[in-house]
Amino acid sequence: MDSNVKSQAIPVKNTNNLFSLEDEKQKFLTEFPNFIKTSVLDEIRRDEYPNLDRQHHFYLDFTGAGLYALSQVRKHQELLQENVFGNPHSSNPTSLAMTRLVEKTRETVLRFFNADPKEYVCIFTNNASGALKLVGESYPFSADSQYLLTYDNHNSVNGIREFARAKGAKINYIPVLLPDLQMDQEELRCQLKQKDPDAHSLFAYPAQSNFSGVQHSLEWINIAKEAGWDVLLDVAAFVPTNRLDLQQYHPDFVTLSFYKIFGYPTGVGLLLARREALNKLQRPWFAGGTITVVSVKKDRFYLLKGAEGFEDGTLNFLSLPAIEIGLNHISAIGIEMIHQRVVDLTGWLIKKLASIRHSNGKNLISVYGPANMENRGGTIAMNFYDPDGHFIDHLRVEDRANKLGISLRTGCFCNPGDGEMALGLSAEELTSCFAIKTNFEYQDFRTCLAEKTTGAVRVSLGLVSNFEDVYQMVKLAESFVDLKYNEI
Repeated sequence: MDSNVKSQAIPVKNTNNLFSLEDEKQKFLTEFPNFIKTSVLDEIRRDEYPNLDRQHHFYLDFTGAGLYALSQVRKHQELLQENVFGNPHSSNPTSLAMTRLVEKTRETVLRFFNADPKEYVCIFTNNASGALKLVGESYPFSADSQYLLTYDNHNSVNGIREFARAKGAKINYIPVLLPDLQMDQEELRCQLKQKDPDAHSLFAYPAQSNFSGVQHSLEWINIAKEAGWDVLLDVAAFVPTNRLDLQQYHPDFVTLSFYKIFGYPTGVGLLLARREALNKLQRPWFAGGTITVVSVKKDRFYLLKGAEGFEDGTLNFLSLPAIEIGLNHISAIGIEMIHQRVVDLTGWLIKKLASIRHSNGKNLISVYGPANMENRGGTIAMNFYDPDGHFIDHLRVEDRANKLGISLRTGCFCNPGDGEMALGLSAEELTSCFAIKTNFEYQDFRTCLAEKTTGAVRVSLGLVSNFEDVYQMVKLAESFVDLKYNEI
């Protein structure tokens, strides 16, 4: 075992819920017979991700970041070692060599998402947040516009409301409903009908919530567009384990970070934009690489057309060939196989976690979102409760997980809408807390809501998750059975 990752023995109470690893796996394979078709992923894990098992990691944070294969790093390193690449903003030999790779990567991205290059433009950004900011700052909001979004958006989608507000646009949220945290479809249909037909209005939602794992129907894209809306689809949590076909669905803007899919490289995001929608955007500034001509004396500038007009400064160009390598890696495996594995493992894990009881019969865990695999992905948010119903601080769960070599995540995961709904935080409570001081820190938030939890525990499955990973998570959960919150 790696000296920096030491698993510590933690006593596990016998609840007669979890049997031995071997017995549980046999029962699992009987219940999920299609899982055996994904066995090649175990070989890929062994050969391409050997440090997971070598260092005794149980990685359950795929929504936080994907993992990279050894071959991805090796192929990228070989490419850099065997060539000379210059800044693509020129026409010298080394620059042209890099330009060819950049354009080849754009073609690979469009092909991966089955996006017609006549319809979509591939714009590289520093991450998904950068892609969202491009849309927000450039969208032609006006006093007659609306920005409509669901409660369960990531903060970077929520942040666009500040650009909309600055231009006088109306901002409306579609609630998510307990207990499954699905969006209020009746309210959404009502709001979509309220659009001013002469104004530009934007509807934004996640294909999959990064908090609850809820997957919203992609049919809402077509419904909203038929009502005259532009549609922004955040797919950062969705595309690592699900197919996105842009020949079937045609959102105006699609945003993601590549490291969420295949781990390496970080620092490269994507905005896929329909050419028609891109022409509506009005950039509030220009930068190196975005213009054809700029004059100081005459105070004029002319933006480049298409992707280059939105790629500020010099691209992270040496990293871009690694995007093509990563996408080819996923394509060779097959996203359908990854999806099957994640669905089976997540289905088993949710069922097991929900079945754990204290000796008095009360549930140990409350899972937020769907209780089964209908309309959900491989992300599970939850909280732990003691036999008296007191919540167990998620930081204590994380500390125990760390000692067992389990990588999970705690907090609200930059998704305040889902968090506030799931954790039962009322508008009145939030108003009281925010009135305490103007410079508000997270610890102030925790202190103000001392009687309630302000976060959750999140586990998420991905490309090379295996049964041992989810089994270990259930073992961790069972170690809290019958413990009082102040005894941990």
